[in-house]
Amino acid sequence: MLAAAVPRALGRLAARRCPAGLPPPRVAWRGGARGEGGRGRTGFARRQWARPVGGALGFLGGEAGRAGPMRAAPGRAEVTGHPRPAALSLFPKDAEEDGEDAIILLLKRAKLSVMKGELAEADQFLHQALRLSHQSDNRNAIVYTYSMMANVAFMRGQLDNAEKLYKASMSYLLAGDTKEDDNAILEMSLKLASIYAAQKQHKLALAGYEFCILTLEEKIAKQKDLPEDVLPAEEKANTRLLLGMSLDSYARYLLNINQLPVAQKMYEKALQISNDVQGETHPQTVVLMNDLATVLDAQGHYDEAYSYVKRAAELAKETQHPEEHMVLNNLAAILMHKEDFLQAKEVYKEALKQAQQKGDAASVQHIQEELAELAKRRKASK
Repeated sequence: MLAAAVPRALGRLAARRCPAGLPPPRVAWRGGARGEGGRGRTGFARRQWARPVGGALGFLGGEAGRAGPMRAAPGRAEVTGHPRPAALSLFPKDAEEDGEDAIILLLKRAKLSVMKGELAEADQFLHQALRLSHQSDNRNAIVYTYSMMANVAFMRGQLDNAEKLYKASMSYLLAGDTKEDDNAILEMSLKLASIYAAQKQHKLALAGYEFCILTLEEKIAKQKDLPEDVLPAEEKANTRLLLGMSLDSYARYLLNINQLPVAQKMYEKALQISNDVQGETHPQTVVLMNDLATVLDAQGHYDEAYSYVKRAAELAKETQHPEEHMVLNNLAAILMHKEDFLQAKEVYKEALKQAQQKGDAASVQHIQEELAELAKRRKASK
């Protein structure tokens, strides 16, 4: 099966080992109301996932995706435990800052630059770190730096370069003893699948998504009954969250190529995982409720779509979700499709008010366009 060969075909990956003193970021499934592929059928454009699980893509995400965290989930890429550097010089200034200490400092500065949305500066830090890593023949640092460089390239939209850098990371890591179902392998395969999806290389994209999802499902089944002393609950949860992220990414791809029934199934599974692991009030759960409503609406299942988006809007208000105005926009669109024009207008007006308060110019423009469309439909229905 094509999917089974994906790790080798894409340049496989062993577990990422961070340089000493730079632990991998914490796991938190972060998604977004916006992603590649344009606008959802019920309204707003979705933003690319930037939430990695575990080590291999732990740098991706946070402020740089839009000079901010994922639009539908508060927070940013974790730098907990990493002291903020006092200076941003490209070169270590102290004589003691040599070897691995110098590499770690540059990597921390690169992280800070990404958090500030200064991706070009981050790339400079990373090139310096890579040079020092090669000079000291620090294999772990080389792999870690290549992965970070790939993530920065991805966030800058440099997909061809990101692909090459991910593969470079994989080639360095292949000598390790990591198994094919290691989460790091699956994360990198998922990121490559999303690149191929954006490039419309559909066979590779499909193979990548299939490999990630099927392998994770098998892994979760094997881990289910392992005791805590063998496999901590947190690691089990991480694997389930990675599956959720894979399902969500695959669903968005399917939605973009108009494979709506299958996309619906993927969203349903992703929503179940987020609900089980993170709870109904988690920002990601709210986003997935909204996204499931989007694909249901696109199929003409307006009543079912309405039930999901209505609950998403209630939770967004209750939790002060940063993208409440976008969820309201989708709620209004579904109400319009249900021909409840008066209620749709009221919800659109509230969404517009919130978008204006938040300074979201793109959403303001889109909601105004939707209000114009609503007016046309109301007139035509009379």
